[in-house]
Amino acid sequence: MNRSLTFRPVLAVLAASLVLAGCTPLPLAPAYEVPPVDTPAAFKEGRGAWVPAAPADTLERGPWWELFDDPVLNRLASQVDVSNQNVAAALASYAQARAFTREQRASLFPHVDLNLTSNRTGGRDRPTTRSYQWNIGASWEPDVFGRLRLGVDSARAGEQVAEADLEAARLAAQGELAANYFGLRQTDVAYALQAETIAGYARSMQITRNRYEAGVVARTDVLQAESQLANSQADLLGLERQRANFEHAVAVLVGKAPADFSVAVDPGWSARVPAIPPEVPSLLLQRRPDIAAAERQVAQANAQIGIARAGFFPSINLTGSLANSATSIGDLFSVSSLVWALGTSVAQLIFDAGATQSRVDQARASLDQTAARYRQTVLVAFQDVEDQLVGLRVLGQQQALRLQASRAADLVERQVLNRYEAGQVNYTEVITAQQNAAAARRALVLAQVDHQIAAVALIQSLGGGWHGLGAVASSAP
Repeated sequence: MNRSLTFRPVLAVLAASLVLAGCTPLPLAPAYEVPPVDTPAAFKEGRGAWVPAAPADTLERGPWWELFDDPVLNRLASQVDVSNQNVAAALASYAQARAFTREQRASLFPHVDLNLTSNRTGGRDRPTTRSYQWNIGASWEPDVFGRLRLGVDSARAGEQVAEADLEAARLAAQGELAANYFGLRQTDVAYALQAETIAGYARSMQITRNRYEAGVVARTDVLQAESQLANSQADLLGLERQRANFEHAVAVLVGKAPADFSVAVDPGWSARVPAIPPEVPSLLLQRRPDIAAAERQVAQANAQIGIARAGFFPSINLTGSLANSATSIGDLFSVSSLVWALGTSVAQLIFDAGATQSRVDQARASLDQTAARYRQTVLVAFQDVEDQLVGLRVLGQQQALRLQASRAADLVERQVLNRYEAGQVNYTEVITAQQNAAAARRALVLAQVDHQIAAVALIQSLGGGWHGLGAVASSAP
């Protein structure tokens, strides 16, 4: 048998397959465009100009927590990406999405399988016989109309959504860690201040007790001093509990059991707020993972329209096989006994009572829905940045006023206590002055940490700080 004649049909089918593979698919899906978003001309807070939002979440964010110049925070934040379980779950979801993309891409190529069989038969009055067979089969659906490529595009967009969700999980965990860490440090400072306040109350109570024993004041002054001291000691225990809760939260965020984790008190710690650049371009906002995810979901919905429309077009499938069978292994690969088969099938929808058109309509409605969600995500992101810029400005001014108020209250406390020792005022005025001074000190600490947390919130609103500000600004149109 002429081998060239034997394989000629196979070569003809391969040639036809290559021609079909080289055909340009029909444009089933609409041309994709990022949904337009109406934006203001400039920041209300700041001097940066708005630009049309586009996903740029791949821009380098850098270790934004280092802006706060806190070695302990730096060490803890570096553990989030490794040990935080929410980040680990998002990472697994991203890996799953990447695998799905590879699975969809595999549909563009032929599917080939190999079957090998060996049989042995016989009976009481029959001799034992052996038979061997092998078969190589292949099937391929040429992507003439682009349905498979759209499936790959959709899967790739889903992969990018998962990637953006991973970055969002990282940013959320890092921001939550910073907020809880600063809350812990605020509690440490408040605890130290409360301990000093208690020591002052104890001295005041001793002075009052001495004056009572000397017959200068009534016993009610002693009782008031004792009550004030006991309440302050109870407040100190509340701060101890609050610190433990913050420490437990930090432990979970870095992937550790609270029993195996602790943060030492740092007596020299002070609240630091990074300086914000005078011009923060809104282009930085494009690094927000939620914006990137929302935009990729729009692209995914756009591809689904094409996939639904592909139902109107025929499905073409090419199959082929090559097989041989023999009674001995030596004859199993004999060319003279090879059997080949080639086939082509075409399936075309004739009538489905409008089901395919309904799927197209659903896909179009889904595109409108995801586009609206994208616009809303962008607008909310603009709001977040404006809110945090206002917060930073106001909290900075409040912190200066709280400092002024605390210094004045401390001075009043000392003067009133001196006047009480001189018998010029009653003890009620001492209590009032001491409580006002303690409240002013607590308010100052709270303002300092609120200022830090607002800076963290601004960094999150901008998608991870302003690292690489110059490069981002220079890329703006």
